[in-house]
Amino acid sequence: MKAVTYTRSAIKALRKMPAKDRDAIMDKMANYAAGGIEDVKALQGSDLFRLRHGNWRAVFEQDGTVIAILKVAKRGEVYR
Repeated sequence: MKAVTYTRSAIKALRKMPAKDRDAIMDKMANYAAGGIEDVKALQGSDLFRLRHGNWRAVFEQDGTVIAILKVAKRGEVYR
């Protein structure tokens, strides 16, 4: 199982979003870190990945045994 870490900006965004969506994103990340299959795709032109939940996206990077969540935002805002 990989460890999941969050940046300050990701934590701040998670606190502001609806609890139902926040819990779902965190559960999906924990499932992905444990080896489960989720809706995760690599972003073109970088070594980043994204996890999708409805209109919400979590952008993260993987480094061996650590998944670092960099940003969490709505679909139209996260890739800026």
